Amino acid sequence: MKKIINAPERFVDETIEGILLAHPDRLDCAEGNPRCIIRKNAGKKKKVGIASGGGSGHLPLFLGYVGSGLLDGCSVGGVFQSPSADNMFTVTKAVDSGMGVLYIFGNYSGDKMNFTMAAEMADLEGIRVERVTGCDDVASSPKGEEEKRRGIAGIFFVYKVAGALAEEGASLEQVRDIAAKANSRVRTMGVALSPCTIPEVGKPNFVIGDGDMEIGMGIHGEPGVRREALKTADAIADRMMDQIFADYQYSKGDEVAVLVNGLGATPKEELYILYRRVAQRLTDRGITVIKTYVGEFATSMEMSGCSVSVFHLDAELKKHLLAPASTPFFEQA
Repeated sequence: MKKIINAPERFVDETIEGILLAHPDRLDCAEGNPRCIIRKNAGKKKKVGIASGGGSGHLPLFLGYVGSGLLDGCSVGGVFQSPSADNMFTVTKAVDSGMGVLYIFGNYSGDKMNFTMAAEMADLEGIRVERVTGCDDVASSPKGEEEKRRGIAGIFFVYKVAGALAEEGASLEQVRDIAAKANSRVRTMGVALSPCTIPEVGKPNFVIGDGDMEIGMGIHGEPGVRREALKTADAIADRMMDQIFADYQYSKGDEVAVLVNGLGATPKEELYILYRRVAQRLTDRGITVIKTYVGEFATSMEMSGCSVSVFHLDAELKKHLLAPASTPFFEQA
């Protein structure tokens, strides 16, 4: 294992320390706890607080989206581990301005348990909390069982529209509803080409042969739908888009946003080659791409691979998707 680290057990805390030192004007930690990242001056503006959380190893996912127009706070767990309920409650208190807090988090058992406990603690303190669980991964459960799906890169779109509406001073119910609406209109499909290594484990968490790829693998190494021989970029894009088209009903004239996400070790050149084919497939169906995001938005340490997320827009969602946002890891004017 070759990694630029010190002690493996210090990997998460030293990562956070570096981020806070690099961006002291934009980020802070609640109650002095570095696992509880908040926007500078969080809770001061009268608005719904938006909080997320999840395991480390996915930057910029989770804490990388703390900033204006996106999240107000984030609870940070160990590598691929859920953050604690106590830390999530600490974040909740810090970002609440009196209008309540919306939790947006991935559909994983540990996260669901700890976010539920944090919401219960908040309720005892008189803080209103609503929850939306990201579930965009079409490979993880069949059509008709969307509520069982994993939340992966497409949760970015949920953060984006909810964050934009919250900045306008909308109510907790309104922000919850637009987040749920966005969540229901995002579909993601991914492919992994190599494993990753958790620093404290010191070895790859699974094995993929040199000539193979795993279709639909999760961002923690969860099994995909099948293992296949490595294909060309166009064939990989077709494989993912076929699954997305089979799962969601698009019509000619629809508008979408597309996110092509690298899992940590995929060059941007390859992501743009992939997007080239994704754009062709959408154009062939008469679907207009309004906004494209290409890069690393939800990684899995140094895993090689990618995912494609398609977000079906309407006028309301488009407006808030295109609104400005700014974090140390993401800028949109």
